[in-house]
Amino acid sequence: MGAEGTAIKGAAAQVEARRRIRDLGVLEGEVLLFGGPCSNLQASRALLAEARARAIPPERRICTGDVIAYCAAPGETLQLWQREARIVAGNCERQLAAGAAGCGCGFAPGSRCDRLSQGWYRHALGTVSAAQRAFMASLPDVILFSAFGRRHAVIHGGLSDIARFLWPVSPEAAFAEEIALLVDLVGPLERVIAGHCGIAFRRRIGAVEWLNAGSIGLPPNDGRPETRYLRLTGAGAVFERLRYDAAAARADMERAGLVQGYERALVSGWWPSEEILPPQMRRAQPSRASG
Repeated sequence: MGAEGTAIKGAAAQVEARRRIRDLGVLEGEVLLFGGPCSNLQASRALLAEARARAIPPERRICTGDVIAYCAAPGETLQLWQREARIVAGNCERQLAAGAAGCGCGFAPGSRCDRLSQGWYRHALGTVSAAQRAFMASLPDVILFSAFGRRHAVIHGGLSDIARFLWPVSPEAAFAEEIALLVDLVGPLERVIAGHCGIAFRRRIGAVEWLNAGSIGLPPNDGRPETRYLRLTGAGAVFERLRYDAAAARADMERAGLVQGYERALVSGWWPSEEILPPQMRRAQPSRASG
């Protein structure tokens, strides 16, 4: 490719990058951030009730993606959050929008997590409408906003890989790599809010605070059915537990034939497989990190 072709390709990449970014500007007041509704309509309704009780409007509710995943109500859950929040694309949204054969979750091919994902992904793919696929295709990869004097970027897994797993115990260099990519793309930041891994946590990486908002649709593998979300206030970032009717969500999964083990996880608080977790976060270890 000649110099002119390289320049054209570079300009196209910049346009594409701009298209993937949505800047909400300055948000005045408390901001609610949450990840992974995971087709869990009961949890979604419970969080919406919390947001309304705190008088947080839709423009200050931001989802880190994977609105659709493990549970029984993909279409209804997406329909709810289309109206009630701003959404960053997760790997599930990207895959469903494309009509792909799998969820693109980043599981090792042939692993138990990979096999377990096939049932719920087929259910989701057969449930969402063409209009919902088009909506998912339009979602940004990055949402920017400023609040309480700090500039924030919201992503799903990583900028280098939408399905990158970053855990509370991941090496600092992994976070630093993603922060550098974001800063190159959007400029200086004080906070990054991510999702994907399903575990709420915070890390300080140099001058940047990395916050994972967790998942509202699945518990954080800690033996409790309550899930997690995040509030940004003038006093700082606050992780909250979300209580909802997990038994009803499990019953919906059973009626839909989604009985690969995630239905039990909703009430037991334990994932059906821990193979995706770093070894030191598995139950067999004497101590485990969590959000």
